[in-house]
Amino acid sequence: MWELAYSRHAKKDARKLAESGLKEKAQSLLAILQTDPFQNPPPYEKLIGDLTGAYSRRINIQDRLVYEVFPEERVVRVLRMWTHYE
Repeated sequence: MWELAYSRHAKKDARKLAESGLKEKAQSLLAILQTDPFQNPPPYEKLIGDLTGAYSRRINIQDRLVYEVFPEERVVRVLRMWTHYE
């Protein structure tokens, strides 16, 4: 099992997801990350630019779950769970 850590932005985003009815989808993705952050499917993509080293999974057509993986500590840090890479 991997430990999940949440950024301040991710905690705020979680409230927005709950209000928009996407909480269940996000929770299923978080459960996958806790088991294996590199599991495929659902597909994930490596990010570039400012978010190099982070990964993204689709919550819906617009919203993404963005996270970093720290294999030595077995920690997945959730950065964002709302709009497209804001």
